[in-house]
Amino acid sequence: MPKVHPFQVVPALPEALQGLRSLAFNLRWSWDHDAIECFRRLDRKLWEDCNHNPVRMLGTINQEQLREASQDEAFLSQLDRVLRTLDTYMASKNTWYLHRYGETAAANTSIAYFSMEFGLHECLPIYSGGLGVLSGDHMKSSSDLGLPLVGVGLLYQQGYFRQYLNADGWQQERYPENDFYNMPIQPVLTADGERLRVSVEFPGRTVWIQVWRIQVGRVPLYLLDTNISPNNSADQNITDQLYGGDVEMRLKQEIVLGIGGIRALDAMGIAPTMCHMNEGHSAFMALERARMLMAKHSVDYAVAREATAAGNLFTSHTPVPAGFDVFKRELLKTYFGEYIVPLGLSFDEFLALGRINRNDASEEFNMAIFALRHAHHCNGVSKLHGHVTRKMVQAGFPGFPLDEVPVTHVTNGIHTRSFISKDMADLLDRYLGGRWSHALSESNVWDKIDHIPDEELWRVRERRRDRLVVYARQHLKTQYERRGMSDYEVRQAQDVLSPNALTIGFARRFATYKRASLLLTDPERLKRLLNDPQRPVQILLAGKAHPRDDGGKELIRQIVQFARQEDVRARIVFLEDYDLSVARYLVQGVDIWLNTPRRPMEASGTSGMKVLANGGLNVSIPDGWWDEGYRPTTGWSIGRGEEYADPSYQDHVEAMALYDILEKEVVPLFYDRSGEGLPRGWVGRMKSSMKALCPVFNTHRMVAEYAETFYMPASARAAELRDSDLHDASELVDWKQRMHQNWPEVEIRSVTSSSSEIGSTEIISSPNETLAVGNLLRVTAIIRLGNIQPSDVAVQAYHGPLDSNHEVTQGVSAPMSLVGSSDGVHRYEGEISCFTSGLQGFSVRVLPYHRQAELPHELNLITWE
Repeated sequence: MPKVHPFQVVPALPEALQGLRSLAFNLRWSWDHDAIECFRRLDRKLWEDCNHNPVRMLGTINQEQLREASQDEAFLSQLDRVLRTLDTYMASKNTWYLHRYGETAAANTSIAYFSMEFGLHECLPIYSGGLGVLSGDHMKSSSDLGLPLVGVGLLYQQGYFRQYLNADGWQQERYPENDFYNMPIQPVLTADGERLRVSVEFPGRTVWIQVWRIQVGRVPLYLLDTNISPNNSADQNITDQLYGGDVEMRLKQEIVLGIGGIRALDAMGIAPTMCHMNEGHSAFMALERARMLMAKHSVDYAVAREATAAGNLFTSHTPVPAGFDVFKRELLKTYFGEYIVPLGLSFDEFLALGRINRNDASEEFNMAIFALRHAHHCNGVSKLHGHVTRKMVQAGFPGFPLDEVPVTHVTNGIHTRSFISKDMADLLDRYLGGRWSHALSESNVWDKIDHIPDEELWRVRERRRDRLVVYARQHLKTQYERRGMSDYEVRQAQDVLSPNALTIGFARRFATYKRASLLLTDPERLKRLLNDPQRPVQILLAGKAHPRDDGGKELIRQIVQFARQEDVRARIVFLEDYDLSVARYLVQGVDIWLNTPRRPMEASGTSGMKVLANGGLNVSIPDGWWDEGYRPTTGWSIGRGEEYADPSYQDHVEAMALYDILEKEVVPLFYDRSGEGLPRGWVGRMKSSMKALCPVFNTHRMVAEYAETFYMPASARAAELRDSDLHDASELVDWKQRMHQNWPEVEIRSVTSSSSEIGSTEIISSPNETLAVGNLLRVTAIIRLGNIQPSDVAVQAYHGPLDSNHEVTQGVSAPMSLVGSSDGVHRYEGEISCFTSGLQGFSVRVLPYHRQAELPHELNLITWE
């Protein structure tokens, strides 16, 4: 091959249109309808052909069109208005974060958010599904709220696959290459104008990483790319595909993301006070943070891990242990055998950090456990998922009740502005006021939904449903032509669906547990629903199965085969190649969003949240977010959260329940019209849903919750450990070692109790099995601590109702105070208030205590009576 000298060609924009370039390279345009309209106005067809990519569009559009636009006063006026809005947004100090924490906190805080994928917009296909879209929405709301946050991810040459179906309806994959130079992304340059590169060590070689930047409103997203020389061809392929390749490729990607990501931030002078691992893929970043701290302060790994873990957060999105990445000993030995030598860890010590049971050599290295061991904060992504996650990791916290396993939850949300239609946004502007999108989490703002006349709200719903139908017909026609179907079938695509029929949407990753074919359980009953001449129903489905998931592919095939039957083909449509563009049409146009996961397999789910502000309603299994969001006035629940031992029986029961809900509740309510043709009952439920759910299930609320619960407290605690020149971290490590060494000496020798009325000092009786509501139970414990000081422990009476196994449930702890000591034996006393009747119980326990320790996350020691 001849030597090639690369050069880049950029659009030749007239002087009057130069602002289009800065507009195109800040992703804020993706949630600003006026900015999108500015690009669309240049050439509506080209905008669609370029997949809504303004950079590609500006490089493709005819120069004569640009010249005409540069002389169009109306266009220039719109462009000027959009640019002024962007400038005001970027410069504004009127943000939630600055109001809440002030400029000093902003100057001293830096949050790094790591994720394997980011779903920002369809023109940046570096995402696969919900995890990536959640990451993208996290970035957007961080920008809107003004957080000092940066994102870190991988830049995939091919990204996730594009989907098409063969004649039989079986999913096929293709992997078109991304053209980074025609995307809203730019290389990061050094002070010398060279492209920034960092490196990671692989077995026998160095892998180089180029750093790119996407500007997402006020916050930057840095993406790592190995497809450069001098890397060999295999290493160039590391960042080719999202979730492609084998287990070794996954390990390589996670090394690049975690270790390479921290090195990239360091090379740019970014020293995060807080690192957020969105799933366990980036957990190796914790290892690199510790290594860098060791080199800087000459401390050992234990101290460095203590100091950095204080500023690490791990968020799990996985509802089953099989969803976590695990690696075998031999593979890790190849890639980390040399890396860990400067850390002072033996290889077995390193492996133990990724095992629930540190001493079980048969247990594989688990990235979630490794993340958990290097982060003093962990959360699930819904209330139910927090409970599920605690059950998954409870074995790592022996002796602790399930509710005290240190995993909390922050329920996911969506970036409302990215998914609401322009029609609905304009309507909300008129009746809720222009600041509604800045005050998304304020219920009083959404209460104004009641001010919107039913006629106007319903008119927007009908308009968006009509647009969805037009879009679906064109999309179906294109996919039929691409599939090589007959002219007759292509012509039929123009007749599918009705703009007036009740429209149900189902779109998500086609994993088998999501049960996309649940509606097909009774085909004849479904057909009666679809073909009711007075009250027809239509269904649009979309989604991709993982390339190696034949079960998911079979679900797609079954749906496509059913949809081809002559008596339903006009009522059920599968849209190929699901992406963010398809998603927006669906969530803006459907009346019902259907979700049928097998509970409790849905960690959160966010697709159903996207219909809320668009006036859509949910029919869902009460799993993930819907377990929190459902109420009778806002949508429908398929069952009441029952869980079954037999999956087949569960599928049957819930399929029948779904048919009943549609036949007896959903369809009648939709078609119950007033004299003016309005479904007032339906519109009333739309308003109830919007008022109750929109202020909760959005990423503005979610990101603010992350900031208040984790980012700011953790940054402050990590800074406290660093500011002492790591003395506090070193002291904390020593304290933990002393606790481990001496804890076997802790012994609860005796416990006694007596009762009295609340407010009285008189003892009523000796302890017995029956106490009256309003009594106090006074507890006394004699405890031997040995070489441990009383100041290093907390003694508690743990009490609550007893279940059928005489175990405390819904337990709470009452502190007990030291009242006397002699020769290492101590007397503690406390009180339990008896406020409710029923069978109750208590037990005394001793836990370690240190003001700077997050317990039991950092030190899971406990001694019970």
